Amino acid sequence: MRDPYQVLGVNRSASEAEIKKAFRRLAKQHHPDRNKEDPKAKDKFAEVNAAYEIVGDKDKRAKFDRGEIDAEGKDRFHGFGTERGSAGGFRRGMGPEGFEHFSFDFGGAGPGARSGMGGSAGMEDIISELFGRGTRAQQGRAPRQAMRGSDVTSEMEVALEEVAKGGKRRVRLGNGREIEVMIPAGIEQGKQIRLRGLGEPGAFGGEPGDALVAVQYHRHPVFEVTGKDLHVFVDVPLADAVLGGILRVPTLDGAVEMKIPPGAQGGKTLRLKGKGLPLKSGPGDLLVRLNIQVPKGDTELEELMRKRRDTHPGQS
Repeated sequence: MRDPYQVLGVNRSASEAEIKKAFRRLAKQHHPDRNKEDPKAKDKFAEVNAAYEIVGDKDKRAKFDRGEIDAEGKDRFHGFGTERGSAGGFRRGMGPEGFEHFSFDFGGAGPGARSGMGGSAGMEDIISELFGRGTRAQQGRAPRQAMRGSDVTSEMEVALEEVAKGGKRRVRLGNGREIEVMIPAGIEQGKQIRLRGLGEPGAFGGEPGDALVAVQYHRHPVFEVTGKDLHVFVDVPLADAVLGGILRVPTLDGAVEMKIPPGAQGGKTLRLKGKGLPLKSGPGDLLVRLNIQVPKGDTELEELMRKRRDTHPGQS
């Protein structure tokens, strides 16, 4: 394994707090649960753990700095000198008859032996803090189950033009967070936009909840909405109502021309297919209600209407 200081990206003079901070950052960065598509993440995570096993332990760090153990925590061979008692080493001593003897130690658990992830209880606690897993201090208790965070809800008013073409709008969520929300074209009134992971945080390592933004249509100055259909009132000149003509009608895509039949009556509704709300479920229609305009102060027209009334009583 590489030098543990290099693995953690710290100097040999780094404090315990600096080493712990570096480990926390790298463990979170390379944890397999957060890098499921990276096949090398597991090896990187293991290397970070092994490095912290050495320099995160005060005694092992001192031994490594003195050259007594290598980067994997194994004793370096120093000949048959002083008595050694660490894992994988051997002891030299004198027997009762004064003969020199050697006893081998194959790594049995001694008073200072540790177990668990990477052999370090401190490292277990850090992993638990980062990812919500049980620590040595919790052994014997019922494990805490990860809990998903709660969803937060809010509403967003959108213009009919945004419904037709899509757009984006800043919204304040139920937890006070303000974000920019993309408005998909063709969204229906009352539908919710789900924003993954923007709800309340989870507990004991659980995933966060979602933010649910309900869409409401903003009142339009021209169109009224009924389902996917739009309604609009259009003024019709009296001459066009009597004789027929071409009328320009507003739509969400711009004005279009519509033919008015002769003798059109006020209040009559004409339908333009497919010119309503362009929803994902299919476009609605535009319902055009005619509003006949009678000119004021037109003496010629008034005289004509008097003659017509006198000639055809009961008809106007």
